[in-house]
Amino acid sequence: MLTGELRSQINAIWDSFWSGGISNPLEVMEQITYLLFIRRLDDSHTLEEGKALMLKRPMANRIFPEGSDPKGRKYDDLRWSRFKNFAPAEMHIVVAEHVFPFLRSMGGDGSTYSHHMKDARFTIPTAGLLAKVVDMLDHVPMEDRDTKGDLYEYMLGKIASAGQNGQFRTPRHIIQLMVALTAPTPKDIICDPASGTCGFLVAAGEYLREKHPDFLNDAAAREHFHHGMFHGHDFDNTMLRIGSMNMALHGVDNPDISYKDSLAQDHAGDEEKYSLILANPPFAGSLDYENTAKDLLSIVKTKKTELLFLALFLRLLKPGGRAAVIVPDGVLFGSSKAHKELRRTLVEDQKLDGVISLPAGAFKPYAGVSTAILLFTKTNSGGTDNVWFYDMEADGWSLDDKRQPLLAEEKLGVYPKAKLTDSEHHKNNLPDVLARWLSRDATERERSRTAQSFSVPKADIAAQGYDLSINRYKEVVHEAVEHETPLEILAKLKVLEVEIQAGMRELEGMLK
Repeated sequence: MLTGELRSQINAIWDSFWSGGISNPLEVMEQITYLLFIRRLDDSHTLEEGKALMLKRPMANRIFPEGSDPKGRKYDDLRWSRFKNFAPAEMHIVVAEHVFPFLRSMGGDGSTYSHHMKDARFTIPTAGLLAKVVDMLDHVPMEDRDTKGDLYEYMLGKIASAGQNGQFRTPRHIIQLMVALTAPTPKDIICDPASGTCGFLVAAGEYLREKHPDFLNDAAAREHFHHGMFHGHDFDNTMLRIGSMNMALHGVDNPDISYKDSLAQDHAGDEEKYSLILANPPFAGSLDYENTAKDLLSIVKTKKTELLFLALFLRLLKPGGRAAVIVPDGVLFGSSKAHKELRRTLVEDQKLDGVISLPAGAFKPYAGVSTAILLFTKTNSGGTDNVWFYDMEADGWSLDDKRQPLLAEEKLGVYPKAKLTDSEHHKNNLPDVLARWLSRDATERERSRTAQSFSVPKADIAAQGYDLSINRYKEVVHEAVEHETPLEILAKLKVLEVEIQAGMRELEGMLK
């Protein structure tokens, strides 16, 4: 958890950027990302120096060369540990005129992060602002994965709260739910084809550290975790830089975070490569056929991006691979031939495991569209017997544009620290979703369709034209009304008749 002091420092830095003329939150995030990367290079260089000193031999992986750069500045001055002590004016000159050209020309440490630094631009306008940012980042304990990860997550949250480019950020608690539902294992190969800030990949890595605390003690598992497990694709270079740094600060050494327009390229190299896909892809509407990968059109003939992404997921998954992905509600009940064929494919040719209807305000204030989580397994041979449905009504946060927490912090999220009461469940369904999902092949089969979750046999879904909207199968509870027998009604009418006659006689007496 971040301390209140560190949060205040970040808020002050953010305000300084704003008053300094950088109002785009993505640009703020990008400049901070560059500085974190520069500090990371220095930490790596210091580690290599320590090894060389201990082993009494020359440095094996020297990041900062000996000597001077083309402008005559010693490379040693380009290290974070040196320039952080310079006067603000000199620091600004060193970073702008020497450090950033070094990043672009030297390629950093050869990792996926350095690859995204090749077109790094320094835009911090004043020496005073740079000095403030460097001082703040210097106080973050970089050896503490939780603190530096939380720091970056907090800043990413500020991108969303600024109301600009928030579409890149799926709410963290929704991401954590999807990761928990799919339960990543140390042997998984995980992909997000629309990775943005890499929130899904980060959450999967944190889940593995939490649920399999000893797996990184094994050399082969550690190598796989750092170099083979995580794959993220995006076609926005700023997001690739930010996503890469997010992974680095959460302790993944060299993930595959690469430039790729997922819908517009041939996927021959990636076909059936991944065992788990976690994604909330952008749904921009339609694409031209000419720009769309032919291998996707062979699965579903459409220009709709939401359907093409589902076809892509099926293409990328290994047989036996599973997916948890967010789709707009139209995918569940759309009446076009392409919509129906894709749903039929999921139900008949693959194994559709579950459909979770999300609250309509889950992605406010950026979008009010209704969405759902689809959970499926690629089999190429069917396997759907029952599909589990859950009608999520609350995720712990208000469903208006403000998205304020409805409960205390210890009662939010998928794994609340305190048990929820019935009334609190109505404000946070997430723990219940996970608990019922784990029982989907047992007690959930017995629930009536009036419940918040229930299972529907494949035959019923096929009979409804493969409609996957929960309202197609949910039954409404009608309150039982007790009807009186005809004799009871007649008896009451006779009593009423007598009372009316008595009243009439009383009224006649008064008129006389």
